[in-house]
Amino acid sequence: MQNPTILVITDRNDLDDQLFDTFANSKQLLRQEPVQAKDRAHLKELLKVASGGIVFATIQKFLPEDQKSVYEQLSARKNIVVIADEAHRTQYGFEASIKEVKDRDTKEKIGERIAYGFAKYMRDALPNATYIGFTGTPIEGTDVNTPQVFGQYVDVYDISQAVADGATVRIYYESRLAKVNLDEEGKRLIEEFDKELEEDEEITDQQKAKAKYTKLEAIVGNEERIKNLAKDIVTHCEQRQKVFDGKGMIVAMSRRIAADLYKEFIALRPEWHDEDLSKGAIKVVMTSTSADGPEMQRHNTTKQQRKNLAERMKDPADPLRLVIVRDMWLTGFDAPCLHTLYIDKPMRGHNLMQAIARVNRVFKDKPGGLIVDYLGVATDLKTALSFYSDAGGKGEPTLDLEKAIALMNEKFEVVQQFFNEEAKTQKNIVAEEPEAYYANSFKFNYKRFFKVEAKEKMSIILQSEEHILGLQDGKMRFIREVTLLSQAFALSIPHPRAIEIKDDIAFLQAVKARLVKFDGASPFGKGGGEGFETAIKQIVDEALSSDKVMDIFEAAGMAKPDISILSDEFLLEVKGMKHQNLALELLKKLLNDEIKTRSKTNLVKSKKLLEMLEGAIKRYQNNLLTTAEIIEELINIAKEIKEADKEGERLGLTKDEVAFYNALEVNDSAVMILGDNQLKEIAREITDKVRANATIDWTIRESARARLMVIVKRTLTKWGYPPDKQAKAIETVLKQAELMANFFTKG
Repeated sequence: MQNPTILVITDRNDLDDQLFDTFANSKQLLRQEPVQAKDRAHLKELLKVASGGIVFATIQKFLPEDQKSVYEQLSARKNIVVIADEAHRTQYGFEASIKEVKDRDTKEKIGERIAYGFAKYMRDALPNATYIGFTGTPIEGTDVNTPQVFGQYVDVYDISQAVADGATVRIYYESRLAKVNLDEEGKRLIEEFDKELEEDEEITDQQKAKAKYTKLEAIVGNEERIKNLAKDIVTHCEQRQKVFDGKGMIVAMSRRIAADLYKEFIALRPEWHDEDLSKGAIKVVMTSTSADGPEMQRHNTTKQQRKNLAERMKDPADPLRLVIVRDMWLTGFDAPCLHTLYIDKPMRGHNLMQAIARVNRVFKDKPGGLIVDYLGVATDLKTALSFYSDAGGKGEPTLDLEKAIALMNEKFEVVQQFFNEEAKTQKNIVAEEPEAYYANSFKFNYKRFFKVEAKEKMSIILQSEEHILGLQDGKMRFIREVTLLSQAFALSIPHPRAIEIKDDIAFLQAVKARLVKFDGASPFGKGGGEGFETAIKQIVDEALSSDKVMDIFEAAGMAKPDISILSDEFLLEVKGMKHQNLALELLKKLLNDEIKTRSKTNLVKSKKLLEMLEGAIKRYQNNLLTTAEIIEELINIAKEIKEADKEGERLGLTKDEVAFYNALEVNDSAVMILGDNQLKEIAREITDKVRANATIDWTIRESARARLMVIVKRTLTKWGYPPDKQAKAIETVLKQAELMANFFTKG
């Protein structure tokens, strides 16, 4: 395009700043410095160039001076590309309309003029430019039509694709209209509230619309209703925080209501308040003037202060947990840890779609975002979806919370069924505790947990684990299903059904947590744990307070041993554990960890030990070994690990030299030809040379790897290592050298 000029257009200063900062941070990639237009004169100066340049501006800078109906042409060039972000709001208005002309001093009507929308003025200025629009909420109405302005869709990336790709999470909808008082007059006004709220400046009777809005604002902002609203949000928010760590945003109808809501919040929770903007759990994000009065003025923020608040909101560790906004942060604001949006403002169309997208960002194990509706925007959501669907998008913008509750109930039934399955460990469990199962039944009675003293609760958790481990694929299935249950539960809280089963879920999560901790990931990427730790916090009440700080050894009823040496006393204690399946899981975890530690320094020996461990487990899974026999085999592997640690002492080699010695002795014929003493000398020399030649980036530099390969080959040839065996030896030694080089450079 012969060095085109790129013009990036938004309709809000904060979005303009956000995009400009993103581009400015990528100037090495762009190979030029982007420029942000300060005013209309500066914009004209930036666009009246022969070629090149990346310019940022708000569309409002294309408003003609002196109320003219035509904007002056700035450039007739064809290689100007206008990129409109959020291309659903102010990119329309080609048709003429009659506007009043008022006297600046008296404000009286003195005439009329012809006016157009910003889209027409921008095309006056740049008639031959190419226009590209980006939007998550295209519109195909009669007067505002995205494809009409920008052409047909180049690419559609819809809700269903984004969720499937893991780019966003699902959004759930909960109506709490009945939780706060809103009289019939208010409901009727909300139902009638339509195009007057649109921001296209084409309202036919502005005074009438303003009067209706003022009346509605008075109803929504009624003192008693604000009190009820604040109480409900505080309760709702705190109950969600117990199981789902994250943040919330409240959308108020006006700045007055926002200020009043804040006042009620801090009356209920004084500890949330702090005059310092860098502290406190709740803030109002808005601008204000002295004419608004002291209550609103106290919440006035500068551009830099709002930027600082945004950083606080985006930081999961920051104590700021709730913000109250009117218009700010409803578009272009990304805080992945934001999981709940409380809507107390009439919104519709693209404004509503943009707002609800604030909570669909992916964050850790966030199962979904939640929209809490206090004004009945469900109908408007469906209307907004029809525009979205007409544009080729698929997938629902929100799912009713009842679906999450239904899923929670379904998964709760699935998990409970584990305790109704017959376990091969039942006989041993009953021998320890006769009341563990219902009379004459194989159904495990975990409900005892909620009735016994604290000291007995851990025993029931251990018995529950033993029962699960006695089922076919019990551990893997249980961990998976409890994880899914926990995710649905986190979305459903504080629904009454979720509150009803919260203690059961806390118990199930406690059992799962113990099982997950027994899973050890394989050092070679195989046979790793199946557990999936969620970010959902357990509801730990008095029934589970003693469980919170226990580790896997306490769960197994044992003191934490010195596992680095796997002492005979410890192995004997494991062998004698009454819960044999727990003993097996504990040994598997410990041996996996021990082998993983050794895999960082000794490739050959750790691989051999891992093959022994996986072989024994496979024979057990194929029912070739009993639980007692597999424990015996794992204890023998533990002893093998201890013997391997003593190999250096026996050979007179350091730990590093032993690793290369093991790499060289994998070839039996080489051992026979060279003998033990010569292999030890080769190992010593190779260790010294690897240490001397290791560099931080050697593993990614081919020249460094090639040099090391030559050094190893010359050393083997020098000591008479069989030539026909050298290729395999060099490959193994190089892999070992890679491990050691990383260790040497880090050390």
